[in-house]
Parts: sequence; C-alpha cells; structure tokens
Amino acid sequence: MPKIVSRSAISSSIDAPPTDSATASLRVYYCLCGEFILVIDKALTSLPRRKTDGAIIVRSQDAPNAKARVFKLNVNPASQPVMIERKCEQGYLHERQYRFHCTRCDLLIGYQTTPGSIKSGPFVYILWGAVSQVQGQYPPEAFEGEQEALAAAAARDKGKDNA
Repeated sequence: MPKIVSRSAISSSIDAPPTDSATASLRVYYCLCGEFILVIDKALTSLPRRKTDGAIIVRSQDAPNAKARVFKLNVNPASQPVMIERKCEQGYLHERQYRFHCTRCDLLIGYQTTPGSIKSGPFVYILWGAVSQVQGQYPPEAFEGEQEALAAAAARDKGKDNA
C-alpha cells in the first residue's frame, strides 16, 4: 500500500481561464534623463490628447461614463501654479497649471488644472515627448515642432537686427 504524503487536492491552473490581473500589462515610462516617471495600465499613444497643447489626457478619477486609469507618477510638484494664456476664437483663454517635474533633472513632465495633490482633479496631463518607454532613449516626438520653432526664432532675431 502506497504511503500518503499529503491530503491536499491537486489542481492545475493551466486549464483555468486567465484573470483580469493576469492579462493586464503595465507600461513603464521614463524621463529623457532615464529616471522612472510613470507606470500606467495603457499605452500613452492610445490615450486622447488635448487640442490646446497636445498633452496626453490621463483620467485620474472615475466619472459616470468612464473609469479612471490605473497609474503611478514619480514626480515633484511645483511650489506655485503657472498661469497660461492662449488665444482662441472668443479672445483669450486663461488656464492655471499645477505642474510636476522629473525628480532627477527637473524636466517638466506634465500638469493638472486643479490644486492639491496629484490625482486630486479629474485629469492629469502628460506632455507629449516628455517621457519614453525605453530608458535612456529619446522618443521621436521629443523633437516634434523643433524646425518650426527654430525658424520662428530665426525670423524673430532677424527682425531685431533690422530694427
């Protein structure tokens, strides 16, 4: 007669259906200096962007028609908000931004429009090109619009020389 070693039931998870936590994949993003900045449950490229500045919109609080994203930011909040003025069809639009920066190099990473701790408002905005999925590598979008900015600066400087 064989010896009984254990009375526990044998089960196999090979045939079991995957759970939500097993199929969820988290995305990690880094600052341009290589510092860990963000871990989030969805790729930033698949999230919506703001029309005003192209920043990536991350929902930080549940709404009746949408759930908040699962994410963690490793940033330093700025001590004072910044007032932004944008020209629009009705005149000028003013927005108060509560910004946050990289903990290592102080690069501007994103902002929210409500005071308080990070995730205290309905949305957090991540600046397009401020983070990369590959540590120590610049994302292609980090240089988006650079040629236009250089051309505008050159034209502005040329105008100063002629005056």
